[in-house]
Amino acid sequence: MSFALPFAPADIRGVIFDMDGLLLDSERIALATVAEAAAELGLAWRYEVGLAMVGLNAQDGPAVIRHHLGDDYPTAALYAAFGRRYEATIAAGRIPVKGGAAELFDQLDRIALGRVVATSTRRARAEPKLAAVGLLPRVHGMVCGDEVERGKPAPDIYFAAAARLDVPIADCLVLEDSNAGVRGALAAGARVVMVPDLLQPADDVRAAGVPLAASLHDLARFFAGGSP
Repeated sequence: MSFALPFAPADIRGVIFDMDGLLLDSERIALATVAEAAAELGLAWRYEVGLAMVGLNAQDGPAVIRHHLGDDYPTAALYAAFGRRYEATIAAGRIPVKGGAAELFDQLDRIALGRVVATSTRRARAEPKLAAVGLLPRVHGMVCGDEVERGKPAPDIYFAAAARLDVPIADCLVLEDSNAGVRGALAAGARVVMVPDLLQPADDVRAAGVPLAASLHDLARFFAGGSP
């Protein structure tokens, strides 16, 4: 089945990208790394707890862990052990870019369409991740999880990203892989396409009629129809 959207490239004045799981194939690495960190500390861990944290920032994640694993769970120690391992992975360049990302950026360059990254990851970690795959110079700004009062699924980060683009949020296209991100984009009033990674669309996302793309290749082909 061919990929189609209920709007045209000409309707879009700016694109807002999530990062982890959307531009970077990083979520699997992050989930494996947090399991390794828990094992290092001798702590209980479950894969589904990590899945429940996908799309959330470092301020909201600990509450999810405590909800699943108990109020006395040492979240600070887990985050510290995870951070040491994950930073080493970033430094070693072991987080790959998602297929279709470069192709999509080429199409956005062709039609001179601005783009901003809106990620739950803090800036000190997000910038090196994008730089390592050559995408940092190709975005026109970033809004990170440590720069907004409320993280996804609140709409704050998308309003801030649209402001960076100097484009009304209703004229922006948000690309997200997580349900939390999609919910935030919908709450902001943006057009949104979900490109599922580890998580399939939740019932409320399906009920909202959010379009789904198999990969960023679909979005690249969509924008290939835009005027030069």
